[in-house]
Amino acid sequence: MANAMLLSQEALKKIDRELAKYPADQRQSAVMSALRIAQVEHGWLPAELQQEIADYIGMPAVAVQEVATFYNMFNTSPVGKHKITVCTNLPCLLSGGERAAHHLKHKLGVGYKETTADGQFTVMEGECMGACGDAPVMLVDNHRMCSWMSNEKIDALLEELKK
Repeated sequence: MANAMLLSQEALKKIDRELAKYPADQRQSAVMSALRIAQVEHGWLPAELQQEIADYIGMPAVAVQEVATFYNMFNTSPVGKHKITVCTNLPCLLSGGERAAHHLKHKLGVGYKETTADGQFTVMEGECMGACGDAPVMLVDNHRMCSWMSNEKIDALLEELKK
């Protein structure tokens, strides 16, 4: 590759561990793990990074792009330091999700798919997160599920994340 590698040696070692879980002729099975590792390191997945993953795994770049754009946990455009995804599926909406989303967006001064001016927060809509009984739910940075999100809990979450 003529350009410098975007992925660190540490990220490549993590991807190698994922690749080792599959037979040599099924390396593409590790693409989701590779995308996750790359996104944790870079915050989002620009086309050049997707191309690097495709080259490293040995699959067409378009196939990597298809995966990256299909799943909403992957960011194919820049996001804030913290991405807060609000479940907008019907059970959450009927159990306070609309109120929670409105409060969050009002508090941050942004809409869905927007990032605050200071680059700290991006708010996204998400489909079912598998925690309907905990509604309304929000997912922070794709890794932390927040349940029963009252206005007070939203305010406390934002204060915590600002630190």
